[in-house]
Amino acid sequence: MTGSDGLRLAVGTFTIVPVPPPRTVDRRVAGQAMLWSPLLGAGLGALAGALFEGVREATHHSVTGTLVAATLAVALLAWLTRGLHLDGLADTADGLGSGRPAAAALAIMKASDIGPFGVLALLVLLVQTSAVAESISRGTG
Repeated sequence: MTGSDGLRLAVGTFTIVPVPPPRTVDRRVAGQAMLWSPLLGAGLGALAGALFEGVREATHHSVTGTLVAATLAVALLAWLTRGLHLDGLADTADGLGSGRPAAAALAIMKASDIGPFGVLALLVLLVQTSAVAESISRGTG
């Protein structure tokens, strides 16, 4: 059944949840996996939100508690997704920041290590964490 193949491809690709591989991977199955991805993202977000609120409650909604909660929520999302989005961000920054021709930039992006532009790009975690904490502190999150 290709419907379950799409779901298994999405879960196996975008999360750490161990699932059996799809029986087939073709254009249709990949399309179905993409249709599942927003629902998976919402589920991951709900888990991170629950952790966030639990930590905030445990720390009596203090400023420091809110920052710790935001940090743990962002870290949980990174862990649940195997850091896939962070790895992609770092690779893209390394490739584009290298100033090399397209073929060389692609080779840099495919390398398993992280370069200086990738490290700088991961400062986005600090921005994400701060933005979550500030938004919740203001009551707009």
